[in-house]
Amino acid sequence: MVALLPIGYVAEAAFALGGEQLAALIFRPRVGELLSNTLLLVALGVPGAVVLGVGGAWLVERTRLPARRLFAVLLVVPLKIPAFVASYGWASAIPSIHGLGGGLLVATLAYYPLVYLPVLATLRGLDPALEESARSLGLGPVTVFFRVVLPQLRLAMLGGGVVVALHLLAEYGAFAFLRFETFTTAIVVAYQSTFAGPNAASLGVVLAALCLILLVVEATLRGRLRYARVGSGTPTPAPRVALGRATGFVVTGLVVLVTASVVVPLSNVARWLLAGDLADWLPLPGVAAQTILLAAGGAVAALVAAFPVAWLAARHPGRITRSIEGAFYIASSLPAIIIALAIVTISLRVIPVVYQTAATVITAYVLVFLPRALVTLRAGIAQVPEGLEEAAQSLGASPLLARFRITVPLLLPSLAAAAALVALGAANELTATLLLAPTGTRTVATEFWAAASSIDYAAAAPYALTLVLLSVPAVALMFAQVTGRRRR
Repeated sequence: MVALLPIGYVAEAAFALGGEQLAALIFRPRVGELLSNTLLLVALGVPGAVVLGVGGAWLVERTRLPARRLFAVLLVVPLKIPAFVASYGWASAIPSIHGLGGGLLVATLAYYPLVYLPVLATLRGLDPALEESARSLGLGPVTVFFRVVLPQLRLAMLGGGVVVALHLLAEYGAFAFLRFETFTTAIVVAYQSTFAGPNAASLGVVLAALCLILLVVEATLRGRLRYARVGSGTPTPAPRVALGRATGFVVTGLVVLVTASVVVPLSNVARWLLAGDLADWLPLPGVAAQTILLAAGGAVAALVAAFPVAWLAARHPGRITRSIEGAFYIASSLPAIIIALAIVTISLRVIPVVYQTAATVITAYVLVFLPRALVTLRAGIAQVPEGLEEAAQSLGASPLLARFRITVPLLLPSLAAAAALVALGAANELTATLLLAPTGTRTVATEFWAAASSIDYAAAAPYALTLVLLSVPAVALMFAQVTGRRRR
């Protein structure tokens, strides 16, 4: 199946190189340097994102933080700013920023909301009675947090942490802009110089192995523990902790965090917008149109691919269904650069006519972003009672007609949400688009990268602003779903 193509590419590349050549390409100082950079990035970046995400969620959900509703929104805003746009903002503000320090700063600030959102959702769903019982035993707020609350956030922290780690492994634009070399940046350079030669293939094997090891570690740490409860829990909200003398320190820290993650990138985008001229805006309508067409194509294709699997997962769960669903998740866990290299190799060998056409770009978007559609559609299908279809069939409607008249209208919000999440992810995608886009095709992300990498910051600013605006609806949708889980 198509979802396994990237895995097959990695396995075939390793086999084609042979054990001796593969070992020679992997066990060399250059790969050791890239491995050191990448492991340091993940080892330091993920804990940093987890601390910021968990701390921010707990402060806005469990304390008497001044302006907590405002901070609840501001802490998710960095998701609206693509990481390579954030690096553009920081590099234009501080040209000397580079290397591991710069990469950690930008990546942690860009990706901590991926932990913040699931932890916030989990906190809103926890039964406050557990915390109240702990306090009744004389435990203080800090002890209650570490002994009662934090263990229940384990799944959200692990899930958010592994998503952050996968983003760190896959990120290209942000780190290339800051002159920090990782496996992904090295693969792109190797591809551009040798066109998917042995060097790119060997680096791809190592990067794919890192991703798979990461998934295995996360699954092992997650274990078999479950955190569900029977019933709706205590109807009253958990009492909020008074920050006391720490209020000023906490508020200052949050202001610094918001300034670094939001104000610095956006203010520099605004500065370069003012420094530019009208000519920088002229290509934008055509570029935006091409971006929308490719993103819409990717969204439609992802819905078509995801719907049957989501239906089976929700209505007919079983071992085969889980295997099919798992194949999609494993393939999508690989960096977009690996998926793009797989599509390049397979299209040239099997169907040369589709190489560098919109079909290859859309295929990459489907493989990269399919889980966004799959998860959303599966949740929507699971919420539609099968009894409604059975009632329609009892009135004489055929099964197909009953589903079309009853189920499809109820799924329209889920279909729209899935399409929006895939389309907006595709609009911001950089590495696969750079490798696969047909000659003459220009997207907002690739045009931004072309201008920013040439240090033409003023020309890049309109595209940066467009990328931010394109991300607003999807991020607003995710935040609304999280905050709507339990209203205060």
